[in-house]
Amino acid sequence: MGHKCFISFKTEDKWYKETIQSWVDDNKVDMIDKSLNEPIDSDNEEYIMRKIREDYLSDSTVTIFLIGARSAESLGWYQQRFIKRELQASLYNGANNTRNGILGVVLPALYDKIYKGSYRCNTCGKEHQHVAVNDNTTIKEFNRNYYLNSHGKCSYAEDDRYCVLVKWDDFVENPNLYIDKAFDKRAQPIASEVIVYPK
Repeated sequence: MGHKCFISFKTEDKWYKETIQSWVDDNKVDMIDKSLNEPIDSDNEEYIMRKIREDYLSDSTVTIFLIGARSAESLGWYQQRFIKRELQASLYNGANNTRNGILGVVLPALYDKIYKGSYRCNTCGKEHQHVAVNDNTTIKEFNRNYYLNSHGKCSYAEDDRYCVLVKWDDFVENPNLYIDKAFDKRAQPIASEVIVYPK
C-alpha cells in the first residue's frame, strides 16, 4: 500500500500537482493522494489551516513540496503563509500528528537557480556539489531542514539532511523511489534535529 502524500504547491505550479495526481490514477506512483483539490470556502486563515491540518495533513506521511519560481522565503511571509504553515504542520511531531517526510521537487524553471555545479572545497580538497537551497529559492521551513546539521564536516551528506531534494525530471522517472526516501527519513537519527519553526 502506498504512502499517504500531501502536495504543497503554489497556484502557478498547479499543472505539476495535477500531473502527479494523474499518475495515481494510472498506477505510475504507489501513493494515496491526501491533497487539497478544492479551496476551502472561508476567508478565515486560521480556519483554513485548521481544516488542512485536520482533514488532509493529519494522516499523511509524506509532503511533496513543489519548488517553483514563487516558492522563495524572500517573497515575504504573506505570499508564503499557506505553504509555510503546511510545511510546519508536516514537520511537527506531536499528539494527533506524526511528522511527515518532506520531498522537495525542483521544477524545471528553477534548475539553474538551485543546481550550480561543483566546486573544489578549501577544507578537504574534494569536489562538492553547489546546491543553492536558501531563502531566495525555497521557504525557510524547507531550506533549514535540508541543510540541517553538517555535524562538523565541510559539507552536508545525505544523513545530514531531513528534507529530500530531486529535480522534476528525475522524479518523473521514478517517483516511488523519492517518496520512499522521504518517508524513510522519519525513522533516521536526523529526524530528531528537525526545526519546525525556523528563524
